[in-house]
Amino acid sequence: MSKDEIIKAAKEAIHSFDADKAVEVAKKAIEEGVDPVEVIEKGFTVAMREVGDLFDQEKLFLPHVMAAAEAMKAAINELTPHIKAGAKTSEAMGTVVIGTIEGDIHSIGKDIVATMLKIAGFDVYDLGRDVPLTEFVNKAKEVNANIVGSSALMTTTMPNQKALEESLKRAGIREKVKTMVGGAPATQEWADKIGADAYAENASEAILKAKELVTK
Repeated sequence: MSKDEIIKAAKEAIHSFDADKAVEVAKKAIEEGVDPVEVIEKGFTVAMREVGDLFDQEKLFLPHVMAAAEAMKAAINELTPHIKAGAKTSEAMGTVVIGTIEGDIHSIGKDIVATMLKIAGFDVYDLGRDVPLTEFVNKAKEVNANIVGSSALMTTTMPNQKALEESLKRAGIREKVKTMVGGAPATQEWADKIGADAYAENASEAILKAKELVTK
């Protein structure tokens, strides 16, 4: 299979909610030497976003979304060990606290970013999904985080990214950490509006932005 055929098959696996097929495509990508990150971002992630759009349009239901997410998760678990780690030093690049914002149960995009941050050499504390604001703040204090990243996949939960900025300020640690936001409805304009330090559209961009934030 060519790279384009593998990426197409990755999309089809998600659209058909087929975890076995998704794993099969992931294995084929590894076998053919296709960049796992490219398969994730151009295949699985694109299809997952399309599934999310269909859900928003009420053309799919929550069980469909969950099944698609499980298929993608299975594929990512297969691909992750084959993602080439960047040159790591004995010291971590920085410490990141990351999670899906309170009220939001989506986690696939955040999971990919967390995984790639680890591979890039960061110490990552993944708080999961539907994370209370206090948990972000407490964990950032506990581990002396350099970056606090939040993901919002629904417009209704985006305001909690702004609330997180305010919570970090009230806790007296906003000046000590950099904040990064992401998720389908998030934009650079949104990040600027709420005072976040960075916005990333995808996992690769998130790694670049994280590196910039800790080296400034």
